Amino acid sequence: MEFRVNSRNLEKLLSKVIPAIPSKTPMTILTNFLFDINDGLLTVYATDLEVSIKSQMDIASDKNKQFVVPAKLLFDTIREFPDTIVTISLENNQQLKLKTDRGTYNLNYFETKDYPEIPVIESGNEIIISADDLNRAFNITSFAASDEDIRPAMTGILLDFAEDGLRFVATDGHRLVKYLKKSYQTELLERYIIPRKAIHIISKFLTDSEVKINLTKNLASFKFSDIELVTKLISDKYPNYNSVIPLENENLLTINRADLLSTIRRMMVFATEGNKQIKLNINSTDLSISIENVDTSASATETIDCEYNGEPMVIGFNVFYLNDIVTHIDSEKLIFKLHSPTKACLIEPGQTSENEEILMLLMPVRLNN
Repeated sequence: MEFRVNSRNLEKLLSKVIPAIPSKTPMTILTNFLFDINDGLLTVYATDLEVSIKSQMDIASDKNKQFVVPAKLLFDTIREFPDTIVTISLENNQQLKLKTDRGTYNLNYFETKDYPEIPVIESGNEIIISADDLNRAFNITSFAASDEDIRPAMTGILLDFAEDGLRFVATDGHRLVKYLKKSYQTELLERYIIPRKAIHIISKFLTDSEVKINLTKNLASFKFSDIELVTKLISDKYPNYNSVIPLENENLLTINRADLLSTIRRMMVFATEGNKQIKLNINSTDLSISIENVDTSASATETIDCEYNGEPMVIGFNVFYLNDIVTHIDSEKLIFKLHSPTKACLIEPGQTSENEEILMLLMPVRLNN
């Protein structure tokens, strides 16, 4: 059999699916795309057994066929083609022939008998969410997810459906982000933990106006544009994140975000692997920020204006963690809610829309005096 396809259209299709191809795996079959041609519709699948992706396009073909083909070799070949028509034919010797006006390229293809079954969600709890809202939620929270697999639940993002809206939560034990979107109020009072790999892939392709999410006990499906991503959910129990959020942080520090962010980034130049401590010396009208590299005798200090209603305080943070938090809050002013140099600090935007709430928590570090 054979079919014809535009090289750019095929490249675009394969680029959406290839993120699910594992870079390393003992199961060689997973390094292949599954092609399914059915009534003129080409569906391409990829999976690493945790995340599965499929995408589709119309082609001119009068035959139906399933086969698998090496993903990286095919993708790398197609993307080097100019914008041209490619004739793809399956030969009897298990050769996949790509023919253009410039030449012929031969790849092996294989039957599908060893390819794993692609998971399908027949029915589940469904929610439709704006692509912009989902992208914003993932962007605000995903940086705080843990990259240590010792506690699997904390490596993902929690979707917590509550009466007041949909919460997205991420924490690595040092910092925590809680983002509430009030417009998604449902009767579904459930929790689901989405793995970070799935979130990373989804965020790359979110361009449509809406995303249809289907959730079961073990799987989640995200449908948008011509892509469907199905991921296994993290089954571990998510920690009780509300229990670590302090209620007595009565000292309020208000500061211009742009001033603080630029200062932090200059301080980061002086940080080392062994010393990431940044010191905040807070007074009623100004904030002194400093960092010192004992090994090289290098140091930096800056003072910026602020408003503060508490007793003077000196508190330390990991400079990289503080930079992450300040970077991901898009507000002209930031409010730091403090209690003492040893208690968790809450950081919130000075202004938010009526439809959302953003709270970030950062644990302080013990300063080397």
